[in-house]
Amino acid sequence: MTETETKMIRGGRSVVSAPPAFSNDAKKLLICTGNTISIFSTSTGLQVTELEGHASAVTSVVVVPSLTPASKILCYCWTASLDGTIRYWDFSAPELMKTISIQFPIFCMVIPNFSCQPAESGSKEGDLFAYLSIEKQKISLRGQICKFNLTKGRLAGGATLAETSDPELITVCNSTRFLGIRDKRKLRLWKLTEKDSERANIKKIVLHHTKKLTALAFHPSERIVAAGDETGRILIWRGVGNLTFSVTNGRLTKSEEDRPGVRGDDDANSCTTLHWHSAEVNLLFFSSDGAYLYSGGKEGVFVLWHLDTGKKRFLPRIGSPLKYFLNSSDPSLASISCTDNRVHLLKMPSMEILKTISGIKPPSFVPKAIASSYSRFAFDTGAGLVALLTENYCIQLFSLLDDREISEVQVCERNHQPGDEITVIITMVAISPDGSLMSTVENRLPEEEIGGLVCLKFWECQPLNKDFCLSTIIYEPHRDASLSAIAFHPTRRITVSCSYGGDFKVWVETNAAKPRDKLLQKNGWTCHAVGSYKNKPMTAAAFCLDGSVLAVAAETVITLWDPLKNVLISVIGDSLEPIVALSFVSSSEYLVSASRGSNAQLSIWKMANLSLDWSYKIHIEALAYKPNDPSSFAVLAIFTEAAKRSACNKIEAPDVDGAILLFSAADPVPVATWFVRKAVGGGIAFLNNKSQDAFENTTTNDKKEPILVYMNGDHEYVLFDLDRSTHSIETVISSSHGDDKSTTIQQTAGQGGGYLAMYGELPEFDMKTNDNNPSESSTPIVPSGRPWETIFSGSTHSLPPLTKLCASFLESLLEMRSTTTVE
Repeated sequence: MTETETKMIRGGRSVVSAPPAFSNDAKKLLICTGNTISIFSTSTGLQVTELEGHASAVTSVVVVPSLTPASKILCYCWTASLDGTIRYWDFSAPELMKTISIQFPIFCMVIPNFSCQPAESGSKEGDLFAYLSIEKQKISLRGQICKFNLTKGRLAGGATLAETSDPELITVCNSTRFLGIRDKRKLRLWKLTEKDSERANIKKIVLHHTKKLTALAFHPSERIVAAGDETGRILIWRGVGNLTFSVTNGRLTKSEEDRPGVRGDDDANSCTTLHWHSAEVNLLFFSSDGAYLYSGGKEGVFVLWHLDTGKKRFLPRIGSPLKYFLNSSDPSLASISCTDNRVHLLKMPSMEILKTISGIKPPSFVPKAIASSYSRFAFDTGAGLVALLTENYCIQLFSLLDDREISEVQVCERNHQPGDEITVIITMVAISPDGSLMSTVENRLPEEEIGGLVCLKFWECQPLNKDFCLSTIIYEPHRDASLSAIAFHPTRRITVSCSYGGDFKVWVETNAAKPRDKLLQKNGWTCHAVGSYKNKPMTAAAFCLDGSVLAVAAETVITLWDPLKNVLISVIGDSLEPIVALSFVSSSEYLVSASRGSNAQLSIWKMANLSLDWSYKIHIEALAYKPNDPSSFAVLAIFTEAAKRSACNKIEAPDVDGAILLFSAADPVPVATWFVRKAVGGGIAFLNNKSQDAFENTTTNDKKEPILVYMNGDHEYVLFDLDRSTHSIETVISSSHGDDKSTTIQQTAGQGGGYLAMYGELPEFDMKTNDNNPSESSTPIVPSGRPWETIFSGSTHSLPPLTKLCASFLESLLEMRSTTTVE
């Protein structure tokens, strides 16, 4: 997102992008979240503060240990980032104490020696050294492990320890003074001296394996190294760095029999193997006493190994592959980070989950066969929530204002198992305007083209905890056809579902039973009406703002219905591509439609005369309208490749691939434009700004603008407070105003950029029309060479007087012929 003067709040960041760190008293957990470090309370699981200052993603956080119980260095930490800086913080304040620049992206940082107090510039103690994994601009070897003097802010003598094809994660053990990295099928280890210095002698050790290594851990007191590989095996080398030799014929030879399992010249006494995991091992960690080894991987099972006996204990059904494990100074507290963007706080040694810090879940896998009918998320604009489709058949309800999970709904039961063939996919979720109802669609994929099943479910909201309970299950709601859209009535408990099979259905909620005790009363949903239009696939639906008119897209045309009587009112449009989104705006005076394909188009239809008012030839990913200003709406537009290259050159943002355009329905000139990243698969919505808690209250205006939220394809989001927006962006947009001619619309106020950067200068076009002459007005209902077919179409209360219609009708019957004058 390019920065403007608009007040913005970011959220949806990953909480598992890097290993976290406990504070010395184990009361706080420091987590890398994007460009910041979020600090959570371990007792409540809620965020208490954050450290802001890095310009790019934070990749490491290292807490300075307390040297004495009375030491004031209790709340200090070092952080490293891809912005090429290392920062020193007092996270109790919070306050930035020191910044060091190394000018290279830092992918990982470890600090094995904390014998000095580097925060005090006049310290006479020894220098403090960090070991960094950085990226250098080389063709073949981009990764580099180097030694850095934090006290003096410079690279140490003989700084480079190793070069790798890609930057690698560094693992360190402070007690045994070992650090190492995984480099494909081998481990590169270094044994540090007790007192580190600029040119200290560092012993290098290499251990080899036959498979790619995926995890590394060091024993806290002995020379034992554990590593996991891609096949699920765990290798344990003992006596690392204690290589022994025997004398044969006066020559030194390796004693192979005394080193079982060790390959070649590896410096270890023995190597044993543990095997339980069925997929790659992502997590390895020794307990503080060294008696146990913790492991985890793709199975989502946390395993505790007793090293002496080989016995195992399990924490199953965590529900996601494991990523990091961390213990704290409190022996009863530890944490596990999972790939579903969750950090679990564990009670040890019982391995009970005490609290969960939940970030927004990442997008789930979608097969190409159902991608066209897949809906990633839905917004509850009144409560400021988003409902997301996630793995394991769940719907996550996430607060956009608080940046935390509210609840999770299990749509259908399934335990996480790696390598399971996906047989059921939740393809759609929709929430009613008041947030009291939710509907989901799940597709059971056919096996060898046999046995497919579509299921529509309705859910009731529990207002106290914003959780949903199942109300009704409808199997095969549209025979064997997949659903394409769901729309809720704005004021009544009525829902419309559309299908690619060529029909739509109106569902109404009824009381299945009416006992005297209202607590036992249950609600159900039944089909009220069925509609279709020429057996065309129904691809989108929307109610007008009062619910009296239902618009349903029949592939390339829009049909208007009375939803209660199920009567077809009119048919408008005739786009070249299927219509995928509809929305009424401006108190239902306008209808917005978006079609996708090679001839994608955004069209705005005037309901007074059922004609096209204006349109653009652009691909629309999502659209939304303002709740308190129905005349305004916003669209999320996707750039073409040529437009993307041109825009990136102009605004110096190489990864920009879309833009949010804010329109007034009656005016084709955008009110404001924001360039965005990762727009494919994204969405937008206007949240009711009932509270200013999310933003600083700097205005006294009683009428609050809604908050515009943009969520990208990776489920990261940005909130715009339009009360404090500065709309000063010039836009040039390729338009089709009632015909197929390309025109230019340019906003006079602004600083340049926008669509001018994408399409360049285009010829000017006069968009003024003669309202007194219907023959010169905008495009009629269905573009045709025979205008008399459509001259009487439309609502009777909005047709022109009969005197005008008759004259136009008679003129349309006369054929125009060209004449030639002969001298």
